[in-house]
Amino acid sequence: MRKSAAAVALTGISLTGALLMSGCRAGTVCPAIGQAPLVALTVAKDYAASVRTVHLRACQAGRCAEADLQLVPGYTTVDQGCGPGPEDGERPCSASSSPDGTLRGMLMFDGLTGDSIEATSTGTDPGGLPLPVRTLTFTPRVAYPFGEKCGRFITAGLVLDAGGLRQGPEAPAPVRPAPG
Repeated sequence: MRKSAAAVALTGISLTGALLMSGCRAGTVCPAIGQAPLVALTVAKDYAASVRTVHLRACQAGRCAEADLQLVPGYTTVDQGCGPGPEDGERPCSASSSPDGTLRGMLMFDGLTGDSIEATSTGTDPGGLPLPVRTLTFTPRVAYPFGEKCGRFITAGLVLDAGGLRQGPEAPAPVRPAPG
């Protein structure tokens, strides 16, 4: 009886080990990073002083979103490098930012896809007079910054300047972690 109980216990341990080991095979590890579905708008530096408000409307596949954008100063980031670190490879890194003269705003757009978008901007100048109505149809950019198995990132960015709307810098893309 003792031998059979021991055999059952060993069989159970072996099966449990086999089940646990099957979950330990190599696979794709994806970062837990999400992306907000939005259309980003940058008012160019040479046009920013001519703009007080911007209203943006974006339509894609029969769905539309629109809002008066909250415009905030744009910034540029300067990498200041990494310092020495401990033996395990983790090093402290830093960056600084400074105003770049642009204005930036975002329009939330639930369900953003890679299909083309028709965007229309209106607004006012500092004196309250209307800005010209500007319209652009463009296709958002689709990227797989962590590989195709980790999902896609869709970015839709516009630049507004004296000449009108054009496709331009998108919302900040995720940064690949440095190899450890």
